Amino acid sequence: MRKYLLLLAAMLASFPARAELQFQDNNDSNINMQEYFEESRPNYNKSIIYVFYNNEPCENCGQAIELIEQAYNQNYAGQYSLLLIDYQNDQEYNFIETYSLSQPLEVVLQRVDDGATFGFKKLEGLQNQISDPVSFQENFTNQVNNFLGDY
Repeated sequence: MRKYLLLLAAMLASFPARAELQFQDNNDSNINMQEYFEESRPNYNKSIIYVFYNNEPCENCGQAIELIEQAYNQNYAGQYSLLLIDYQNDQEYNFIETYSLSQPLEVVLQRVDDGATFGFKKLEGLQNQISDPVSFQENFTNQVNNFLGDY
């Protein structure tokens, strides 16, 4: 499995970044995914919370992303990786097809163990749940805990 991970890392390192794919964590919020993978090899073993967005008008997406970041920083900062990705121009990583992305904001939980992926869960419509930030964060953390915390 480690060989698979190293092969994936080598492939990512050899491609120039076409889409604006950004990683966000507590340490450095504006490095691209290729830099993240090159600098953070121990993080290959962390499950990933992807926050996919595009440039379609979305009145509540910004606030939903802020609530997701707050929940991540309070509960998962050292446990999982958080990747914020503008997927609209994604031609290299094929996230659109892989996760059937079509909405202005979609969150995907990706299980990772020993560098290999073991399924994902898609969370949709979070931007429609921002009216009660406490319930939003409870719902988000429950879904993350139920999917990523069970293995």
